Amino acid sequence: MKTARLILDKDYVISEVDKRLYGSFIEHLGRAVYTGIYEPGHPATDQSGFREDVIRLVQKMNVPIVRYPGGNFVSGFRWEDSVGPVNERPRRLDLAWKTTETNAVGLHEFAAWAKKAHTEVMYAVNLGTRGPEDARNVVEYANHRGGSYWSDLRRKNGAEEPFNIRLWCLGNEMDGPWQMGAKTAYEYGRIANEAAKMMKWTDDSIEVVACGSSSTGMKTFGDWEYTVLGECYDNVDYVSLHRYYGNPHNDTQDFLASTMDLDNFIKTVASICDAVKGAKHAKKQVNLSLDEWNVWYHSSEQDQQLHKREPWGQALPLLEDVYNFEDALLVGLMLITMLKNADRVKIGCLAQLVNVIAPIMTRPGGGAWAQTIFYPMMQASTLGRGTSLLPILTCDKHDTKHFTDVPDVDAAAVMNDDGTVTIFAVNRNLTEGVTLECDLRAFGDMRVVSHSVLHHDDMKAVNTEEHPCEVLPADVPAPRKGEDIVLPAASWNVIRLEKARD
Repeated sequence: MKTARLILDKDYVISEVDKRLYGSFIEHLGRAVYTGIYEPGHPATDQSGFREDVIRLVQKMNVPIVRYPGGNFVSGFRWEDSVGPVNERPRRLDLAWKTTETNAVGLHEFAAWAKKAHTEVMYAVNLGTRGPEDARNVVEYANHRGGSYWSDLRRKNGAEEPFNIRLWCLGNEMDGPWQMGAKTAYEYGRIANEAAKMMKWTDDSIEVVACGSSSTGMKTFGDWEYTVLGECYDNVDYVSLHRYYGNPHNDTQDFLASTMDLDNFIKTVASICDAVKGAKHAKKQVNLSLDEWNVWYHSSEQDQQLHKREPWGQALPLLEDVYNFEDALLVGLMLITMLKNADRVKIGCLAQLVNVIAPIMTRPGGGAWAQTIFYPMMQASTLGRGTSLLPILTCDKHDTKHFTDVPDVDAAAVMNDDGTVTIFAVNRNLTEGVTLECDLRAFGDMRVVSHSVLHHDDMKAVNTEEHPCEVLPADVPAPRKGEDIVLPAASWNVIRLEKARD
């Protein structure tokens, strides 16, 4: 059996892990909201129409923050449409997804749902078809205690206490020609600066995220970030990154190597932020918000047909990827990459949360279940809080179609507040198990207290409503002192160690 060697030291620290690294995303798109989190009349709904079976799964996944309401949707969204009496809210055509938005769920309802789900709201403002004045107005509406027009309107609409939203997105993917109100880097940088400035003048406790380039495939990637930050660096706190991967050609090895691209993407954008910092002689550091990331490719063809059949429909089943076991491995690898860059990536949003490229699926009138990708996210969010340690990993490597020197094993480690160490590891080798030798001499005598493995012999295995437990993590016997830790072929592993007792 091959061997991988991992060295960890409690003094070799990357960063404290920001809990918001394990966030998610709900857009007014497809069935994310309607028949996703909200379905009046469903047997599992509460008095507000929220599905409690979905809320339980969100709580189980331990999601700390949820980006809302978009996404492409937000670039044509009037936030005022989503407040006030529901029966008086306008129905609008959403040009982003060619559907009709009823506004039955809006800011008040989503804030109430977030509280029930034990999460916080990351709110996006429209800087596509609207501007800084509208952005500062919604901050006043959401966060100002009272005594002003917008805050008193919130109170009139039933929320006496502020929503206290602390994290705000300055638009979405504003370099994309598919975006309503798309802008050049200079245009967006100027409007983002003015919006951030006015929003923070309204509430100086908030943080804001500027839009990075929507993809490294954009011709302006790099120059976009440098130009935008050149205009708004002093008033923003984060710049966004979006990254999706797929396996349309059924090349599993190449697919599982995709996180080498993600790591390079993160480091490139961090370098651009630091270049602007240097050019401005600034003291503050702008960090990164990976506020859209996931596997996304399974549903592309069916979505094209659906739009042709039902233009301007409501809550259409769009982007409903059915995730398989190999997708779960890739999600685990993406989480590992984020932890290894926790000094710069402070926010992460798995896109999305329910039904739309999501870890949680529902059937209208029926059940809710966890897809394969749910489990790495749940385990990382639950056990990956604390201090990210620098992993020194030695293992065999291989080449794929697009990547060279791909490590057979990738791993991250977190020193938890209770003194335990949690190792997250993926064995990319599809046919052979790997022995993991852990050198933790700086911690004293440590012992493995648990080892959870997510593995399936079929890389294409999925979870369904009828068979929700086809792909599940399972505990394996923890090795005794002197025994090896074995990472099975093609597996996601969560290994917890604590100080050995006498």
